[in-house]
Amino acid sequence: MTYCVYIIFSKKLDRYYVGHTEDLQKRIEQHNSGISDFTSTANDWVLVYSEEFGSRELARSREMAIKKKKSRKYIEWLISSFG
Repeated sequence: MTYCVYIIFSKKLDRYYVGHTEDLQKRIEQHNSGISDFTSTANDWVLVYSEEFGSRELARSREMAIKKKKSRKYIEWLISSFG
C-alpha cells in the first residue's frame, strides 16, 4: 500500500495545508466537505503537491519535516521545484 504526503491550497483563505493519507482523492473530498476541523472554513481546497511513500511512517515523517520548516516560502519552493 502506498501513502502520500500532500499539500492543498485554498484561494479563499490564501492558505496551504500539509497532510498525509492512503487515499488522496477521498481525503481531499473530506477537506472540501468540512469534515476536517482545520480546513472546514473553506471548500475550495485544491491539490498542489504530492509525494508517494511505501509506508505510513515514511509519509508521516515527511509531513512533519515539511511542517517543521514553518515556512510558506519553503512550501512554495517545494511546489514549484517538483510540481
